[in-house]
Amino acid sequence: MEGQKSLAELRFEQDLVRALVRQQHPDLAELELRDVEGGWDNQQWRLGPEFAVRLPRTERAPELLRTEQKWLPVLAERLPLPTPVPVRVGEPSELFEHTWTITRWVDGEPADREPITREDDAETLAGFLKALHQKAPVDAPFNPTRSAPFAAPPTSLGNAAQRVLDEAVAAPAWHGPPTWLHGDLHPANVIVRDGALAGVIDFGEMCAGDPATDLSAAWILLPEGSVRRFFDAYVDVDGATFARARGWAVLRALGLIDIGRNGRLGLPGGKPTWEPAGRAALERAVKR
Repeated sequence: MEGQKSLAELRFEQDLVRALVRQQHPDLAELELRDVEGGWDNQQWRLGPEFAVRLPRTERAPELLRTEQKWLPVLAERLPLPTPVPVRVGEPSELFEHTWTITRWVDGEPADREPITREDDAETLAGFLKALHQKAPVDAPFNPTRSAPFAAPPTSLGNAAQRVLDEAVAAPAWHGPPTWLHGDLHPANVIVRDGALAGVIDFGEMCAGDPATDLSAAWILLPEGSVRRFFDAYVDVDGATFARARGWAVLRALGLIDIGRNGRLGLPGGKPTWEPAGRAALERAVKR
């Protein structure tokens, strides 16, 4: 897929998208097509008022799209928040060599640009994850970085962050059945309207595993003081799961800071809005 081009270098033009839609889904071809900011593995456009088009632009992205195409329609029926459910599948052709997708549009702004500010979204997020975290089938995707037990790489962090990671590593592993996971809950993958959680997007990393992976969102997404309210609403979280979730929150926050710093420095693939989101999440995660 275009060799090793960076995300900043690899962009598709509207003419290609229009041609693909006209070729494979001609009934949608006359809808207005607009560029959309953001995106990591996929570039996105808005198609009319109801839809979005997503084209993969990294080597791993076609497989992530196939995961969404197969599984998100199955899961979305039970989820209490809007999701970008695939409504049409684009197949490889002479115009574009990979799969692509037309999905439902989820209206609002990503939380890295408009953070969640409502405290009652602790219950909203808990309800969403409770509905998602059901026992996964045996053929559910395995994700090597999300499905595997928690492990922290060697770090040189401050005492508070290192303590959280040490506690997560020492906590007993998840011994329940693997549950469905979103796998990538961070501010750019949730949608906010008027300070309220309004949708969850980008399910390409969905897989089966330890629910603690997703429960880290309590620190990553919610405003200060919401963690206990979230876990009270989610119910049945033991101390080991709480410790692993908090460890995941620290790792996710560090990743956001790193990608955000790259953006601030003008490096390829960087996202400047991710650094402040990551720093706020890290501060929440290390507090006792």
